[in-house]
Amino acid sequence: MLILISDAFDKSLPGKLSAFGEVTDDKSRLKDADVVLIRSKTKADRAYIDQAPNLRLIIRGGVGMDNVDKEYCKEKGIIAVNTPKSSAIAVAELAFSLMISVPNHIPYYDSTMKKGEWMKNTKRTELYGKTLCLLGMGNIARQVAMRAKAFGMNIVAYDKYVEKSDLAEMRSLEDAVKDADYISMHLPFTPETDKMLSASLISKMERKPVIINTGRGKCVDEQAVAAALKDGSISWFCTDVYSAEPPAADNPLFGCENVTLTPHVGANSVENLLRIGEEVCETIEKCIKEGRI
Repeated sequence: MLILISDAFDKSLPGKLSAFGEVTDDKSRLKDADVVLIRSKTKADRAYIDQAPNLRLIIRGGVGMDNVDKEYCKEKGIIAVNTPKSSAIAVAELAFSLMISVPNHIPYYDSTMKKGEWMKNTKRTELYGKTLCLLGMGNIARQVAMRAKAFGMNIVAYDKYVEKSDLAEMRSLEDAVKDADYISMHLPFTPETDKMLSASLISKMERKPVIINTGRGKCVDEQAVAAALKDGSISWFCTDVYSAEPPAADNPLFGCENVTLTPHVGANSVENLLRIGEEVCETIEKCIKEGRI
């Protein structure tokens, strides 16, 4: 069995995978690969898959599967899976750190101190008692909710596929965002969630919330968010993900104040890369035992 590591994983992973067969990071050997490991950089589309006649398993290290043509994999008899549990803590911690940085003015205090300014009269606000809306209620959102509860926040959520939660009051989409002080997005990219954060949805938000997106960039209409930031309909926008990555120089968010931007690093913790590797090994071992590869 030839296992191709196509994207960046923890450096210890090749040694762990050697128990299953030959391991390489030489992308020119795609044509010989039985198993391919990818993250967000490699696009396992139809053209990519057609270059790998021996391919039997694609593992996407991380949560999203929008860079994998799952339907074509199914047609070709290729197993396509992700590592859904491994990234939850890392992404949730980034989402929460972005959220807590805004009312505490961390970017502002840091930049002004470095200019020799003493902006002590700029008042902070607290997360305690504020309402957090979670869009999506999967593994990552649950981790965010646990942290929000520890801070004494009220938690509401919308998820088409979740009716009840022990961590949040489930509501319709419009009701969930209506009175939210903070909104944290944890949605997969699907035709239904394409630009879900739109001008129309923003118009339903009564408290001019802070919005954080560590899910998928294409779930956001970036032009609408830029317009809302400029007219004050939302107070701040934090994002780790973009409609195109890396974002183009003319991305409308670059022209806005009240934004915090990070370069899609939600899953890039040292601990998470180790967890991804463990889940990759468990997946391969399971597929072998079941005779699927």
